[in-house]
Amino acid sequence: MAGMSLQNKVAIITGASRGIGEAIAMACAKEGADVGLLARSEADLEAVAEGARAHGVKALPLVTDVSDEAQVQSAMAQIKATWGRIDVLVNCAGIGVFAPIAETSTDDWDRVMAVNARGPFLVCREAVPLLTRDGQACIVNIASVVGVKGYVHQGAYTASKHALMGLTKVLSQELQPEGIRVHALCPGGVDTDLVTKARPDLDTSVLMTPDEVARIAMFLIQQPGNAIIDQINVRRAVSSPWFS
Repeated sequence: MAGMSLQNKVAIITGASRGIGEAIAMACAKEGADVGLLARSEADLEAVAEGARAHGVKALPLVTDVSDEAQVQSAMAQIKATWGRIDVLVNCAGIGVFAPIAETSTDDWDRVMAVNARGPFLVCREAVPLLTRDGQACIVNIASVVGVKGYVHQGAYTASKHALMGLTKVLSQELQPEGIRVHALCPGGVDTDLVTKARPDLDTSVLMTPDEVARIAMFLIQQPGNAIIDQINVRRAVSSPWFS
């Protein structure tokens, strides 16, 4: 069965300036969706927007720190003014601090939780009124394998992704009566700046690519019919004590 068409749809992606977020944004644009791009780096956002426009769609770069309530509200106001609706929302913005719990500062803990847990909460809360009620709208939260497991030296990151999984489960229940799907995508090791920071010694050739994760995200976004997929866990082919 063919997937749902994204022609003339509106997809909003956070963390869209690089990595998985950029890959998902470009995949949506290739399928014909206009894209709203949220991230903190203006230069990187502009480059992604230009790439999206090459596919003949509208791209709106919005410099936004998703942990900042006022900035999220401003971004959503601009999205409302531009399109008046959202068909697809992908929460991909995320950061990591990697250290033993005993060496994790309160500031680092709070910063990770602010971006990885508070951020999706703010974005979802402000986006829900704009989501279409046509039975095709969806939210995809990019969590992590650490959203269902725990690894040493990843306490703050793991806690934040467990929080995101909890938010996803509750939001799925709340929005199902309105015909809005909510999914969690939990990849293991992906070749991104975040993983390189966490594991500079790792051979990146054994990691998944952002494009591979984006293809799975697109499967969720374009999923037709009545089957509901709550969560997809994806691991890399080569196992490891981290990110497997």
